[in-house]
Amino acid sequence: MPNKLTIAVIGGTGDLGSGLARLWAAAGYPVVLGSRAKDKAEAAARDLAAQIGVTVRGDDNRTAAQAADIVVFCVPYSNHDVILDEIKPVMDGKILVDAVVPLAPPKVSVVQLPASGSPAAVAQRVLGPGVRVASAFHNVGAKKLHGGEKADCDVLVFSDDAAVREQVIALADLVGTRGVDGGALANSVAAEALTSVLIAINRRYKVPGAGIRITGLPAPEAR
Repeated sequence: MPNKLTIAVIGGTGDLGSGLARLWAAAGYPVVLGSRAKDKAEAAARDLAAQIGVTVRGDDNRTAAQAADIVVFCVPYSNHDVILDEIKPVMDGKILVDAVVPLAPPKVSVVQLPASGSPAAVAQRVLGPGVRVASAFHNVGAKKLHGGEKADCDVLVFSDDAAVREQVIALADLVGTRGVDGGALANSVAAEALTSVLIAINRRYKVPGAGIRITGLPAPEAR
C-alpha cells in the first residue's frame, strides 16, 4: 500500500480543523496542525495525539503547509486572505482545500456573499496556477467529529481538476456520510452560502449540526 499523503490543517486548533484532523489522523494520514502561534499548534497536537494514540505534529502555518502534500484551510473568513499570503511561498505544486465560509458576524445566519467572490475562487487567484485548489467541508458540523464519529451529512467537493476532486472525495468519505462531486470550483459558492442557511436551521429547530444529503445517488456502501 502506498504511503498516505501528509495533510496540513491550517486553522487546526479551531473547532472544524481539529475535528477533521482527528478522523484523518485516526485513519492513518500523517497530520500537521497549523496555527499562527506555533506553541498553540504544538499543544493542540500533543492533546490530540494523546486522545487518539497516533502521532500528530503542530507548527506555525507556513511550516505546516511546507511539510504537507494537501493543505486544508479552516481559518476564520476575516483571516482568509492574510493567511493565504502567509503560506503562498511554500504552496507551489500542492493541493489546497478551502473550507472557509464567508460569515459576517453578527448576522451569521443570513447569506452575505462578499464582493471579492467565493473564498475558494479568491484562493485560486492568490495562489496561482501552480496550486490546485479544491473547496469542501463547509457544511460539516464538528460535534460528532470530536467524538470520533463521522458527521451525518454528505460533503460537496468542488475543483476545476477532476483528479483533485477524487482525492478530496476520499478524504470526505472519512469524515461524512460520503463525498459528492459538486463540479467546478465556481460552484463552491453555493455550499459556502448554504452554511448560513444551516446555521439558521440549527437555531430554529434547536439542533447542533444540520447537514445536507444528496438524494438519487447509490447508497454509500455501494460506491
